[in-house]
Amino acid sequence: MSFCDDCFKGVTHEGTPEGKIEKIGGIECYIATPTVDYPKDKVVLFLTDVFGLALKNNRLLADDFSRNGFRTVVPDLFNGDPVDENVLSPGSPPWDRAKWLASHGKAQTRPPLDSVIDALKSEGVTGFAATGYCFGARYVVDLAFDGIIKASALSHPSALVVPDDLEKYATGCTAPLLINSCTIDQSFPLAAQAQADAILGGGKFAPGYRHEHFEGCTHGFAVRGDMSDPKVKAGKEGAFKSTVEWFLKYL
Repeated sequence: MSFCDDCFKGVTHEGTPEGKIEKIGGIECYIATPTVDYPKDKVVLFLTDVFGLALKNNRLLADDFSRNGFRTVVPDLFNGDPVDENVLSPGSPPWDRAKWLASHGKAQTRPPLDSVIDALKSEGVTGFAATGYCFGARYVVDLAFDGIIKASALSHPSALVVPDDLEKYATGCTAPLLINSCTIDQSFPLAAQAQADAILGGGKFAPGYRHEHFEGCTHGFAVRGDMSDPKVKAGKEGAFKSTVEWFLKYL
């Protein structure tokens, strides 16, 4: 599955981010640190949608993870070139989506992520979990393929190859996998969700598999959903809750 129109739509959320921007391994990152004692050898990697660090929603959500006891690091996956958040505004000028996507494939995206991980390891971090939204979910799966993370969470993933990636995950990964899905999702539609359950569910994937489905929600709901819609608000909050529970259990 590739990217869909809803990967580039959504609503900006209210709030003031409380973390800070710092470089880790030479890469700009947003860092949300718990205000209470927390395990210094563990980090949650928050892999964003196409709007990256610039979108306040991503920083606010990272702050929420830190409030639950996780040091959360949001790497700049786009080398300073995320999709302009003005794209979310009605009547925004046209832009070249295909050109942007062509400039942000694995060859451009994975190296900065690896730099951050290597730097965190050098600081003494030994346990990583990763949560990925839309674009970022692809790289959570790749980190699991490489045995780098202890737990995976995907929310409305984009750019997965179904069923190939699911089958590879089932046979080659040890990181327990959570998927937060929704009703309307061209990038990870109901048929793909059913394939995930068939391949990984019912105890087939021994490390652990959980699939949460949020009715009445559309791709992007977990990070860019319209909070004035009760179903979407419940979906966003539910996806966050399930991810926190997953990491508390497995990280």
